[in-house]
Amino acid sequence: MISEKSIATFGRFVYLNAYAFLLLIMGAGMAFIPIYRFGQWWLVAAQAVVVFIILKGSVEIFRSWNDKKRKYHVLFERNVESLRPDTFSEYMKAPCGRLLVKIVLKDLDKQNEYKNLKKYKEPFIKKLAKAHKPKKSIVYMREIKR
Repeated sequence: MISEKSIATFGRFVYLNAYAFLLLIMGAGMAFIPIYRFGQWWLVAAQAVVVFIILKGSVEIFRSWNDKKRKYHVLFERNVESLRPDTFSEYMKAPCGRLLVKIVLKDLDKQNEYKNLKKYKEPFIKKLAKAHKPKKSIVYMREIKR
């Protein structure tokens, strides 16, 4: 059995945070575009907001490293005896999750199963439509007796 330490390597950190590095490079690149030369200071403000949003996304992905290690451990433990495709469905919906799935399958020596798990990946159009629908929230309240 492979321990949780197997994911905590520099190579895997870079691989699982590839999107964070991409956002970091994009944000830094956008920050150095000399928009101030156009004389429109509102463009500089808009540039600053866009750069901030991109860099914030990058930082959030980097900060999720401990969560990724925990999810790796859970996925590995659930599938070490036999592969349960349903346990991967949640992770196949996001790019970072798909990278995590690939690492877990590699450590389980079942890389060829990835093509079977692709059925859980949602198409971009479906994700876009789902993002614009209102989400149903259920709040359960119970009375506390003193």
